[in-house]
Parts: sequence; C-alpha cells; structure tokens
Amino acid sequence: QVQLVESGGGLVQAGGSLRLSCAASGRSFSNYAIGWFRQTPGKEREFVAAIGQSGTPSYNVDSVKGRFTISRDNPKNAVYLQMNSLKPEDTAVYHCAASVGVLAHNYGLVNYYHHWGQGTQVTVSS
Repeated sequence: QVQLVESGGGLVQAGGSLRLSCAASGRSFSNYAIGWFRQTPGKEREFVAAIGQSGTPSYNVDSVKGRFTISRDNPKNAVYLQMNSLKPEDTAVYHCAASVGVLAHNYGLVNYYHHWGQGTQVTVSS
C-alpha cells in the first residue's frame, strides 16, 4: 500500500512556472508507476503525464508537451511535475496516482491507478 500527498500548487500568472511534488509513504515506492491527472469542476479527470518505475518511459498529454516535465526520485519517494509556460487553461486540481508494476499501455486511464492523492490546486491567471 502506498499513500500519496501532493504539494506545490498555487496562484501564478500566465507564463509562469510551478513545480508540483508527490510524496509517497509506504513500502516499495520504486515498484509503482506514477501518473499525474488534473480535474476542473464539472469535468472528468484528465491525464497529464506518467512515468515508469525507474524514471523511464515517460509520457505527456499533447497539450502540455514542451511545457511540463515529469520526473521521479526513488530514494526520496517522490515524483515531480515541473510546469513551465503555464496557461489559464492549465488551471485545475492536480492529482498524482500510483499503479503497481511497469507502466502499461493504458497509463492514461483513471482506472489504471489504484492509489490517489487528495490533490493540489493550480490557478493560472491571465
């Protein structure tokens, strides 16, 4: 079992940057693939990025390619989402999620992940 806690959200102007962190507790963090999702009121949770157990492979949704970078530090039990050139449409609650095992082809699906954090709010003003 792994528990996840996100941090690093906040209010930023368009064009700015934020770095989200996902801290994991529990055993064998390196056994989990990790994903980041975001959600706005009234909409379904949207896939943002995912990373394999050892740091590769990694994937981003097209709308954030070239702007967001996912990384992990297994000795620190942490995953990060570096977000640059933020846009107002990036405003959402960002959640990290974990799935035991290698990163599978369905990494973009909510039901692929079994453990979720409570989320951190990111607000980008225009």
